[in-house]
Amino acid sequence: MAKQNVSEQFVDILVRAGVKRLYGVVGDSLNPVVDAVRRNAAVEWVQVRHEETAAFAAGAEAQITGTLAACAGSCGPGNLHLINGLYDAHRSMAPVLALASHIPSSEIGLGYFQETHPELLFQECSHYNEMISNPQQMPRLLQTAIQHAIGRGGVSVVSMPGDIASQQAPEKSIEHALVTSRPSVKPGDEEIDKLCRMIDKAKRVTLFCGSGTAGAHAEVMEFAERVKAPVGHALRGKEWIQYDNPYDVGMSGLLGYGAAYEATNECDLLILLGTDFPYNAFLPTDVKIVQVDVRPEHLGRRSKLDLAVWGDVRETLRALTPRVKVKTDRKFLDRMLKKHADALEGVVKAYTRKVDKHVPIHPEYVASVLDELADDDAVFTVDTGMCNVWAARYLTPNGKRRVIGSFSHGSMANALPQAIGAQFTDRNRQVVSMSGDGGFTMLMGDFLTLVQYDLPVKVVLFNNSSLGMVELEMLVAGLPSFGTTNKNPDFAAIARAAGAYGVRVEKPKQLEGALKDAFKHKGPALVDVVTDPNALSIPPKISADMVTGFALSASKIVLDGGVGRMLQMARSNLRNVPRP
Repeated sequence: MAKQNVSEQFVDILVRAGVKRLYGVVGDSLNPVVDAVRRNAAVEWVQVRHEETAAFAAGAEAQITGTLAACAGSCGPGNLHLINGLYDAHRSMAPVLALASHIPSSEIGLGYFQETHPELLFQECSHYNEMISNPQQMPRLLQTAIQHAIGRGGVSVVSMPGDIASQQAPEKSIEHALVTSRPSVKPGDEEIDKLCRMIDKAKRVTLFCGSGTAGAHAEVMEFAERVKAPVGHALRGKEWIQYDNPYDVGMSGLLGYGAAYEATNECDLLILLGTDFPYNAFLPTDVKIVQVDVRPEHLGRRSKLDLAVWGDVRETLRALTPRVKVKTDRKFLDRMLKKHADALEGVVKAYTRKVDKHVPIHPEYVASVLDELADDDAVFTVDTGMCNVWAARYLTPNGKRRVIGSFSHGSMANALPQAIGAQFTDRNRQVVSMSGDGGFTMLMGDFLTLVQYDLPVKVVLFNNSSLGMVELEMLVAGLPSFGTTNKNPDFAAIARAAGAYGVRVEKPKQLEGALKDAFKHKGPALVDVVTDPNALSIPPKISADMVTGFALSASKIVLDGGVGRMLQMARSNLRNVPRP
């Protein structure tokens, strides 16, 4: 076997770990690694226009595939651009390996051109963050980084000076079998027995589900039926738990709808399943709370717990369900289902009043039509801000669709970069970027990446010429909106000039045809929809005692606006309630 340099060995190990592509921007200290990628047919170099896009794309790929993804940035400013996307990947528990190439090793600590300290910069957004300062550290250091990213779910960062990358790799280096998947975690029998006793004693049990219920839909439904529990969810739990759910009572939080708040606050035992729901103002303080989570550091950091259970949701429920007594009293469940249906009936009227004639177009109408026309297995990437509202309210999960956003980190400009990573995993799967004009323009340069690689991503642009969520935050705080207005161009014309399909929609009757044509187009497409900046209104009953961001201090707050097909599902569930 021919002798390898460190860069070649680095790339080979990534390939062994299942990495299919490396997202980044080439440059100086990174050149040896990119050249090694060029000469390795098993991995692809994806040239983006901004390193932040590289990190977001890698994070999205990891979330879609469940396997390791990778990104890279050159020394100093290059790898510094990765940090926002890496924060998002880390908080989303997406296994990502980031290469932060570094200045020449002989110059570190001497104020050299473009010098930064990656081992300090990335400390907070990674499980592992170390520098290869000697070829003898390879491949052990990289293998350790990979195992941290996969095993703990999140980011590992490896820094490597450009001169080290070009040196010869050690001839008798130690390579071992790599960890490529995570094990299941089953709680101990003592915790299961304690939880069983609490459930048997409780009269009103509610389940509140997060992204940790992925892969456990059947187990949650079986358990809910056994204990007659309403099932609410956080935004990240929506895609995993809302579909085919006769116990659904909606979502809690600022973007919430239905009866999820009432169900979590009127029970006498609340069980948090796989959720790190951060808005503790929506969680009760006067009921017993149990939390089940595979990451023990999540247990109890949002609310006081009466029992903490360390384990996978699926494994926990498989052990628990046969042990609990079957409950026969449905009064609490049926009351919450009726409240849920009634709540949706109330807000849906705002959506149904002449929206197909309203100009500027109601964004609720856009989201509803998009939901109807998109493929059953589509991947939606969703910008932070008002697009989160429309996705939460109108996208209908079915067990095959995916919805990815910056739901934990809350970054702007995530949707387009995440769509790039999602589309690279499967060019034949429909990927739709629900972008706001603010987020889209922040990283608009990477629309050219779609064109360069002929990625068939469909960008649906909710163009209200404003930072809508920020205006809402200002309104809630009693401040006049300021600095939130965007003077926008014709984005469809820009798309066409870039070599993509572009169409501008200003009237509701144009919308359906425009979306259908964009979806039929073989390559990248952008639908620039001019939407009403005043579409969002606040209910009349609202507390002024609010804090920044999405956190609230008062009781249930529901944004006015519709709820799409969720009302139909709620009505269906209500029809299934047994009659005396």
